[in-house]
Amino acid sequence: MTPKKKEEKEKETSQEPSMEELKEKLAKTEKDLEEAERKADRYFNQLRYSKADLQNIQKQNQRRIQEIIERANGQLLEQLLPILDELYIIKNTDTSKEKLQEGLSIVHKKLEKLMFSNGIEPIHASGEPFDPFKHEALMEVETEEYPEGWVIDEVRGGYMYKDRVLRPSVVKVACSPSKEVENQDE
Repeated sequence: MTPKKKEEKEKETSQEPSMEELKEKLAKTEKDLEEAERKADRYFNQLRYSKADLQNIQKQNQRRIQEIIERANGQLLEQLLPILDELYIIKNTDTSKEKLQEGLSIVHKKLEKLMFSNGIEPIHASGEPFDPFKHEALMEVETEEYPEGWVIDEVRGGYMYKDRVLRPSVVKVACSPSKEVENQDE
């Protein structure tokens, strides 16, 4: 070994930490570890409390939503009670057919007014192009009076609530007369 290499080796060995330095480093590392564990426990507890708070807020919001829905339903049902009363009177009154029809017509108009005032609108179907989102085709009718795919008759009315279809209109849709029928006629 050359004197230079010996000198380098001695420097390396002299740079090795002493036992006391190692003990100090170990004590500091253990202290840092304990501090990190305390922080982790504190953060974990905060996370648990936050999660519990979030679940409580979600439950409260669900209860509030349910209360709002029940209140709105109650208000609508309250508006229907006079109509129910009138139907009861009509049912239990001995009247002629004309008076019965007149009474039912009045109740029908009141019910329509109530529905329309609460945001329900009829779907206009007759004479319109068939819309599968608003109409339900009951049958196709061969005709030359209407273009193919147009509604020619509404069997049952449909209704919208705001932008949502409550019930589609049941309709008859125009289609072109088939060629076979024309050939048989000739």
